Amino acid sequence: MNDRYDAGYGDDHYEVVGYDEYGRPVYQRVATQQAPQQQAYDPYGQAGHGYGGYDTGQQPAAPGYGPYGSQPSQPAYDPYDPYGTGTQAAPGYGPYGQAGPGGQQPRVAGQTAYIPQQAGPAEEPPAPREPEERADGRDPDYDTGQFAFVEEPDGDSEDVIDWLKFTENRTERREEARRRARSRITALVVVLALVAVGGAGYLWYAGKLPGLSSSGAKAGRATPAGAQKRDVIVVHLHNTGKGGTSTALLVDNTTTEQGTTVLLPNSLALTGDDGSTTTLAKSVADDGASGTRDQLDTVLGTDIQGTWRLDTPYLENLVDLVGNVDVDTDADVPAPDARKKGTAPLVHRGKGQTLSGKMAVAYATYRAAGESQNAQLQRFGQVMQAVLRKLSSDPADATTTVQSLAQILDPPLTDKDLGAFLAKLADLAKGGDYKTALLPVRPDGTLSASTSDSVVKDILGGTAKSPEAGSAVRVSVQNATGVKNDTDKARVVLLNGGFTFLDGGTATGARPASQVLYADAADKENASEVAKTLGLPAASVAKGKVSSGADVLVVLGGDYRPSSS
Repeated sequence: MNDRYDAGYGDDHYEVVGYDEYGRPVYQRVATQQAPQQQAYDPYGQAGHGYGGYDTGQQPAAPGYGPYGSQPSQPAYDPYDPYGTGTQAAPGYGPYGQAGPGGQQPRVAGQTAYIPQQAGPAEEPPAPREPEERADGRDPDYDTGQFAFVEEPDGDSEDVIDWLKFTENRTERREEARRRARSRITALVVVLALVAVGGAGYLWYAGKLPGLSSSGAKAGRATPAGAQKRDVIVVHLHNTGKGGTSTALLVDNTTTEQGTTVLLPNSLALTGDDGSTTTLAKSVADDGASGTRDQLDTVLGTDIQGTWRLDTPYLENLVDLVGNVDVDTDADVPAPDARKKGTAPLVHRGKGQTLSGKMAVAYATYRAAGESQNAQLQRFGQVMQAVLRKLSSDPADATTTVQSLAQILDPPLTDKDLGAFLAKLADLAKGGDYKTALLPVRPDGTLSASTSDSVVKDILGGTAKSPEAGSAVRVSVQNATGVKNDTDKARVVLLNGGFTFLDGGTATGARPASQVLYADAADKENASEVAKTLGLPAASVAKGKVSSGADVLVVLGGDYRPSSS
């Protein structure tokens, strides 16, 4: 092939001016005569843009040739196009610009190639574009759409930054949650500590801390025993089946906030209106509620507000109304109608025994053969305290329970008064501020100053109450002469003198001289009158310890002469 190629329009021809990046020859037209040309139609729109749609900057193919510079009408084998691609390489070169079979690089001058004929009107191809410099410094002929590269993300990548922010935020949220949790725990501990301290302070103030009783907690500010306020009701349990009575005092000390059941033996000596000596059991049977209450006030120095007669059927109903009671029983109690030996007991001995109404009555009235009445009284006290623990602490509810018994109370006690009183005791019993005490008496029924003061003085108000204006002076007489009848003779003399006689029992051992003792200075004059009435010397009057319930204590000695009095 020649280096020049005539297109058939005058003297115009093309010359090889170089090779493109694929080793193909690049032609440039040399115009010697301008003639109009009809450019052939380019089906791929490649005119002026290189090959295959890539902008390579080379000139278009000559008119009359195919799009790739080949002769479309040449079907025969072309040594310069061995693969039939339709593209002819320059002489001495392969189809991709490699050296030809001769292995020699042909000369450029005079080298010609087949220029494909372009259909359509002839136009002058556009001038080669000057390379433009891009802002990013890359080759302007390079189109990023041709290739796609996967870039490794670096530390400044947006995804990495977002991930780091997410991780940092999550860590901060966790730390904040931990701080809030620690704050809540600290606040909870502080609140619990304040509640514990406040509760302990209240329990200490109320005397409810373990090991500290209410009286012990308030010992520093407790008022004297005689000045403490107490509400007292006497209860008589009448056994309608077997007969007999059991008596107890229900005491509510509003000053020390303590409740107590004081059990009174039936042998307790009382003094009748006529000055005669009687026992508690006889007084209940003969003198009734009012007479017994007055005699108890005289002996014990109390101020009983009312009498509650509780027959055994009412006790049974009361236990059933409160829903049974739990008692630590100390004996097996047989059924009241059990006749055969070997019959199972109605109440079993043991701790925490649940008793129904019938069982509670059987236990409260049970007295085994050979037992003293004190043993039966203790069981009665257990049942009463168990009932208070189950009774409602609300006055209205407690009153409803009392009214449900449908019993007639002895005046001046009413259903409402009894219900309110029992509700207070129930509250104390549930709080552990309730106890049961037995009043100790001598075998003859009299009170001993050394044995009864712990109950009469501490629980019931200490020394005898101050007599009202115009009331008789209460004189307790203790016989130390060795002659039993001297007590009765002194009683008659004192009653005739306008005094109230109290049987102080028999002293241990005989005494040669008599004594007339008074505890309160206000009773010194009364003591002197008692000495004159009994014919005792004035020197026998002295200040000393007086038994509970009395204003003056007389100890009859060997110098007492009943005939002279």
